[in-house]
Amino acid sequence: MQPPYLLVLYYSRHGATATLARHIARGVEQAGIAARLRSVPPVSADCEATAPAVPDSGAPYCTHDDLQHCAGLALGSPTRFGNMAAPMKYFIDSTSSLWLSGALINKPAGVFSSTSSLHGGQETTLLTMMLPLLHHGMIITGLPYSESALMTTQTGGTPYGATHVAGSDNQRAPDADELNLCQAQGKRLGELALKLLRRPV
Repeated sequence: MQPPYLLVLYYSRHGATATLARHIARGVEQAGIAARLRSVPPVSADCEATAPAVPDSGAPYCTHDDLQHCAGLALGSPTRFGNMAAPMKYFIDSTSSLWLSGALINKPAGVFSSTSSLHGGQETTLLTMMLPLLHHGMIITGLPYSESALMTTQTGGTPYGATHVAGSDNQRAPDADELNLCQAQGKRLGELALKLLRRPV
């Protein structure tokens, strides 16, 4: 039997969400559980377009097995009109077999996002990303206000999950508050996953 891990699953077009994912993974590992970074392939309006089975760079593509056997999930996507990006939605929409089997019931999950502007739909994106996870029976976690950066951040960071403001050119690097909140979210998810794994059935 493989050791437990928390799945950090993300889609990133310009790299900002991937950076957040790596810092969430660091927080997960601070809790004493392995983090498994996975991404999803882009989608295309061209019905003949196909993506390679292995990405040119970054995390490997997620499989249903990665999701089925995780002890918890951190789900990340850039904002697209106040919602998750199409590649992530496409992947989530393909998980009905896991819904039917109840594979994700009672596993902790959290969400994170990046957007170009401060008011670019970060919170609505996080909230809409939670909806399919609730349908899967997952236990949704956020960031409590015991994380002092939530009160001081001038950029990203919400009680619904870690966020980042990438700027109109998508070149702004995450600041200390944003990265600290990512690591705090990852650590909290990792700790909750371990507690639930040890819980008597």
